[in-house]
Amino acid sequence: MAHAYVPGLRVTGLTTLRRERILPLKGDVMVELGQQVAAEDVVAKTELPGPVKTVNVVNLLGIDASQIDEHMLKKVGESFEKGEIIAESKPLFGLKFMSFMQTRVTAEFDGHVDNVSPVTGQVILRHPPRKVELRAYIDGKVVDTRPAEGAVIETTGSFIQGIFGIGGEQYGELVMAVEGPDQVLQAENIKAEHQNKILIGGSLFTAKAFERAVEVGVRGVIVGGFHDKNLKDILGYDLGVAITGAEDLGLTLVMTEGFGKITMADKTFNLLKKREGSRASISGATQIRAGVIRPEVIIPSLDTTSEQESEHEQENIGTLTGDPVRCIRDPYFGMLGKVKKLIPELVIVESETKVRVLEVEFEDGTVAVVPRANIEMIEE
Repeated sequence: MAHAYVPGLRVTGLTTLRRERILPLKGDVMVELGQQVAAEDVVAKTELPGPVKTVNVVNLLGIDASQIDEHMLKKVGESFEKGEIIAESKPLFGLKFMSFMQTRVTAEFDGHVDNVSPVTGQVILRHPPRKVELRAYIDGKVVDTRPAEGAVIETTGSFIQGIFGIGGEQYGELVMAVEGPDQVLQAENIKAEHQNKILIGGSLFTAKAFERAVEVGVRGVIVGGFHDKNLKDILGYDLGVAITGAEDLGLTLVMTEGFGKITMADKTFNLLKKREGSRASISGATQIRAGVIRPEVIIPSLDTTSEQESEHEQENIGTLTGDPVRCIRDPYFGMLGKVKKLIPELVIVESETKVRVLEVEFEDGTVAVVPRANIEMIEE
């Protein structure tokens, strides 16, 4: 049977997933092999060195660089507080009552002395270290630990990949905010009781609804689409092809279909509706160039068996006739359909280049020939 290999988004009711939780620097691992963890549990922690500031002490005191050590009140490694004197000049003629004429260097922040150079007369002051706590992100089991680095967490449950997202990792209870996949998620749909929840929207999440969600304290929103202009207004800049996920916007947004008003795929909406009330973990991290990263929704299941898992294992056998797909470029951007026919021959398209294509039958019954690079497989 003919088949084609194209990029795809996974939407599955039951699968087994693993997520590596690795520290940026060596630190302490807080969990053990086989331990059950919740998404909010700390699995590893470390400290990142604080930023530094260079102070030209010899110029401020009017001394020679070779004399700097005798003028430093704080030595290398010693801590200081904001406003504390770290260096000073000697009293005039060595007389203590002339101390009012001394020049003093005070600290502008809390920290410690990192380095003192008798060659350049420069003193390097370092801010306090920043504590980093790495959480499990998903409810699951520790299946591997890496000394001083982190751990690997495994869970079994529902998994949905989005097409674009913003915001970091969040977790919370799934709540339906709309009645159907074509309904717009408006500000009035968001209630006070949605604080700390992850809301499920329909075809569009409006800018006013975004503001309302942040105000209420919603942790995340899963929706079909969001206008790119509104996204640019919220961020204050154009994302381009940059990596997302580090934005501090107050909530995480996962778009399942694309930009604009696009009805959420029935399969995705029905799966989310079925799992309403469950704890979910979401991430808006996206990278659409080399090393693709997709935003995701993970909904762990408490009652699974090895038999059920084996029945839902994924086989990467490519795209076959009848497989569900989504168009990811104009003129059919966002439209859903099924592969009607795989065409093995190269076809000349409008750009006068020869590309591989296939026939797609859309949900409204129309059929179009689409380059394979312009579609995305929706994996079962």
